[in-house]
Amino acid sequence: MDADSLLNPERRMLRRMQEKPGHEWSLTEILEACQWKDQAVAVGAGHGLTNGGLVKTKENSSSLVRLATEGVKAKESGLLEARLWSWISTHEEPSMANLQSNFERHEAGPGVGLMKRLGVQMSNGAFAAENPEQVTTQIAERTAFIQSLPQPENSLDSDMLEHFKSRRGLIESVVSTTRTWTLTSAGQAVASDSLVEKQFITEITSELLQSDEWKDAEYRPFDVTLESSTPRTGRSHPMQALIERVRSIFLEMGFSELVDDYVQTAGWNMDALFIPQDHPAREMQDTFYLENPQSIELPKHLTDAWGAIHEHGGDTGSVGWGGSFSAETSEKGLLRTHTTVNTIQYLAENPTEACRVFSVDRVFRKEAIDRTHLPEFHQIEGIIMEEGANLQMLVTTLKTFYAKMGYPEVRVRPAYFPYTEPSLEIEVKWRGKWLELGGAGIFRPEVTEPLGISSPVLAWGMGLERLAMLVLGLDDIRQLYISDLEWLRNQPIL
Repeated sequence: MDADSLLNPERRMLRRMQEKPGHEWSLTEILEACQWKDQAVAVGAGHGLTNGGLVKTKENSSSLVRLATEGVKAKESGLLEARLWSWISTHEEPSMANLQSNFERHEAGPGVGLMKRLGVQMSNGAFAAENPEQVTTQIAERTAFIQSLPQPENSLDSDMLEHFKSRRGLIESVVSTTRTWTLTSAGQAVASDSLVEKQFITEITSELLQSDEWKDAEYRPFDVTLESSTPRTGRSHPMQALIERVRSIFLEMGFSELVDDYVQTAGWNMDALFIPQDHPAREMQDTFYLENPQSIELPKHLTDAWGAIHEHGGDTGSVGWGGSFSAETSEKGLLRTHTTVNTIQYLAENPTEACRVFSVDRVFRKEAIDRTHLPEFHQIEGIIMEEGANLQMLVTTLKTFYAKMGYPEVRVRPAYFPYTEPSLEIEVKWRGKWLELGGAGIFRPEVTEPLGISSPVLAWGMGLERLAMLVLGLDDIRQLYISDLEWLRNQPIL
């Protein structure tokens, strides 16, 4: 191996080892001779010299048993069984009731188990041992074992070692490696005057190239034929990548994004959408109602308008739901169960301006967690409000959106939703089967007229997680939120 290809640490180490040709150098001796403090520098230099055939490395590995966190505490304050036995031996009434008042709860249960295995049993409500001397001897042996650590594993009693390995947090085994280095004939043959340390350039920078220093500089050599690991680069989570894909499609289709608050009132979340106040969705099992804020004040003209619609249909020609409407129920605070709650507020603030808006955001429902349900998930929603909007425009828009998502075969079929008429369910063809992905429809007059909206409003929505399961081929929605790096690395780029 050519001395010119050696790094500075390798040159220094080789030059020092040439001073004692037949000596077997330990790590401590190398650090002292080379005036290094970092062991990694010495080990790295020795590795480089060994690869070049200039030095021979000998490695010896041994297992050392040392105290873990709980073991350190036991060494200072005593093993749990030692403290328990001391208490049992000196207490006037060593009963279970007194034990729980003298020891922590997390110690009492395991402690009783340890004492039973030592031959200490409960008799007439108190602890008693058939052979107290044997108990004392065994505890003393265990204490001595703990006090003797750290020690090489092969020098310890095997039974005692197995006992403490079975107890969590008391001891741990660490493998230590010792290295020694011996100069080879090739290393001895390298001329000492060629082992002068030099300043090497390890990185080519623009500042270096702009000057003339690069012409006379010494460059660190690199072996480009050696195997190297493929660097792992950062990438978006599949869910975030899917959100960006959906967002880009909506923007491409001329929509604007709408972002709003999670905390809403039952009035905007349900009453404004003509969902009756005795609807099952109002119950606690479906909605997260809040204690703070428990109530959010709404304008009286809004609750009056919703009340008229719900009770008798107002001026829309509808008969409403009948019964009585509660403004207090409308003002209850909750976590939104859908993003339409924000869309309807946007339309109420801009009742005469044509718009195309969308949102991809979180919603909350009190669902039991299983392979297809989560209490927190994302909803995709799109809205078109303009004069002349009709069902054909809605169907065409849906087909265009899903075609851009990669699902050209789309069909719709009749459905029912409280706030749209007509209502549709959207299905796409995937692997030869029709899968339902969302709902759509035209807002009913009971929704739009109380807010001063006169143009038709086309609306559709779907769950993002369901789409993600389809795109990524998953059968369990929880996989999307498990931090499995290997799974994440293997996901396709969306």
